Amino acid sequence: MPPEHQTSELAKAIQEVTEKGQLLVREEIALAKAEVTEKVTGLVKGIAVGAAAGIFVLAGLIYFLHFLALLIADVLGSNPWLGYLILSGALFLFGGIAGFLAARFFKKGTPPTPQMAIEEAQLIKATIQSSQPATPQGVVAPTTPGKVEAKR
Repeated sequence: MPPEHQTSELAKAIQEVTEKGQLLVREEIALAKAEVTEKVTGLVKGIAVGAAAGIFVLAGLIYFLHFLALLIADVLGSNPWLGYLILSGALFLFGGIAGFLAARFFKKGTPPTPQMAIEEAQLIKATIQSSQPATPQGVVAPTTPGKVEAKR
């Protein structure tokens, strides 16, 4: 076989491998896009159904609170407004307690700085600044301009 024929066959083989590689990469990218699209679609559906569930739970909670207010009024043998007043007072009390606890948790967590890491970094910085740069033994270090002295 002449060398030109071998070179052209090699060039064709390299070109074919390059094309196959490009096709493979394109197919992998298309597969990744399809997978991401499928997962995002599932997440969006889950969010929508979860939001609907939250709305239904909230509506149910409102009706349950109405029931409790009327039950309180019935047990006390008074007008319904008294049951609503007692229930709303209890809810405001629970809300105040929750707000107080939330404020304490926020104060405990702020500012969100890694205090221990900052202290460690300051210690390292102080250690580095206080230490003298060491020269290895046997290295010649200049002491005065023009004069060279060997280190022991």
